Amino acid sequence: MRLGIDIGGTKTAAVALAETGELSDQVRMPTGFGAEAVVETALATVERMAELSGLGASAFSSIGIGIPGAVDTITGRVAHAVNLGLEGLDLGPRLTDRLGVDVRIENDVKAAALGAHHLLAAEGSAAPSADRSMAYLNLGTGLAAGIVQGGRLLRGGHGVAGEIGHIPIDPAGELCGCGQRGCLETVASGSAIARMWTSDAELPARELFDRAEAGDAEAADVRERFLSGVAAAVRLLVLTTDVDEVVIGGGLAALGEPLVDGTRRILNGWAADSAFLASLGLAERVRVIPLGFPAAAVGAALVGVAQWQKS
Repeated sequence: MRLGIDIGGTKTAAVALAETGELSDQVRMPTGFGAEAVVETALATVERMAELSGLGASAFSSIGIGIPGAVDTITGRVAHAVNLGLEGLDLGPRLTDRLGVDVRIENDVKAAALGAHHLLAAEGSAAPSADRSMAYLNLGTGLAAGIVQGGRLLRGGHGVAGEIGHIPIDPAGELCGCGQRGCLETVASGSAIARMWTSDAELPARELFDRAEAGDAEAADVRERFLSGVAAAVRLLVLTTDVDEVVIGGGLAALGEPLVDGTRRILNGWAADSAFLASLGLAERVRVIPLGFPAAAVGAALVGVAQWQKS
């Protein structure tokens, strides 16, 4: 049995994955802030999962962790993860020493891409051998993608493959946190919605879509800008990697079908004006991750599989 842990900025989720690919026990707990707190959170999660499964930590065939930030998958070192207060933490080696089990570390979006690919394989949409390729488009506070192609998870020479949120698309656009101007993330992310749509609602994106659907002109304008950014991300992923499917995940995926339908509408509009884009069938490649599916935790459980350790 494999154990996957998704360490997020505020919460940590874990799942046990049987050798048959089925999910078993799942847990959630708060994430601590700072290096020592993150290590203790991971250890507490392993302990709780071991209790639920009735096994000791050493009984897990592999333990994987998905975590935000810059990760060296070879050494298990987290170079930095600002939201967790981490800078140069040897997370993999420290947990391996404490648990006596090899612990693999992966960037959370790339781990979620593996989880999404696993789901597609289980549904029959993709073979485990990756005969079909896919991109996981993570729409959260920021925007990034994880790409599975040719039976491998693409990491790139420096681990930044899929960081499309920081590709500038408007030289006159908003200043991005990365220091560039007009990045894709400045129009297609949770932070973009927060900037464009001032709201005290618990779920601003949901309110935005509801108000736009009810006929609010300002909301409709912001929604269109956001959806156009998401569609641009899909177009970019297909034109650069020609993936068979683009699976939308992350916090904003909870918008569900209105998000997918709106993105497809924009893509179809572009296709109507371009025979080239029409030939690509962009709209047909888009889908959304099922609500509640723990993609990053499932993917983390798979990072110890030899196939996915290759770049």
